[in-house]
Amino acid sequence: MRVILVTGAAIGIGAAVCRRMAGPGTAFLVHTRRNRGGAEATAEAIRAKGGLAEIILGDISHPETPAALVAEAKARFGRLDVVVSNAGFADKTPLLQADDAQFARTLDTVLWGFIRLARAALPELAQGHDARLIAISSFVAHVFRQDVNTFPATAAAKAGVEALVRALAVDFARQGITVNAVAPGYTQKDPGAHAAYSAEQWKAVAEKVPLGRLGTPDDVASLVNFVASPEAGYITGQVVHVNGGLI
Repeated sequence: MRVILVTGAAIGIGAAVCRRMAGPGTAFLVHTRRNRGGAEATAEAIRAKGGLAEIILGDISHPETPAALVAEAKARFGRLDVVVSNAGFADKTPLLQADDAQFARTLDTVLWGFIRLARAALPELAQGHDARLIAISSFVAHVFRQDVNTFPATAAAKAGVEALVRALAVDFARQGITVNAVAPGYTQKDPGAHAAYSAEQWKAVAEKVPLGRLGTPDDVASLVNFVASPEAGYITGQVVHVNGGLI
């Protein structure tokens, strides 16, 4: 059985990752901060494909939560093979309008959440099969143009995540753990979910993408599924983009 922990898995990319990776012989710990209903729907989708699923709630920005998630995965399923660090949010507030507390909230959730999750998970992954640590990054750490909104706090946090991915890939390669990041471009939100743009703004955004459309959570999940697979065992320390050609 392959045991997989996915953070931020109630909706969007996290939920799509669970659905894509689910099947007989898989077991998931589905994490969400507080959206129990969404997590239940994700868990039901996993079970419908023959996998096992349990749910856990917790704010990933709290220092004790990441280690608790790892401990719970091991307690419920006896092992841990794959961690997908997806929990986070996008904040496009300009730097001069964001106070320290707002900036810290992004760093605590995105960067420190990943740091603490990696610290807790890596010793367990070292005992796993085809062990994978995968961070969900973002185009906002790469695309800086006058016709594209910047996300200063999120860009800084995601860039930190990507640097840590590269460092950990080197440090844990000899233990058989691959560490990579997947960086989505503009990606559609689930209906009713919080979005950084209005419908008209999303339409304008899609016109900037060479492929002419927004990405979908399933587009991202397909790549995560490959990076997590045994076939990707020689890929580590990489940031792989799913962005429709956006540069």
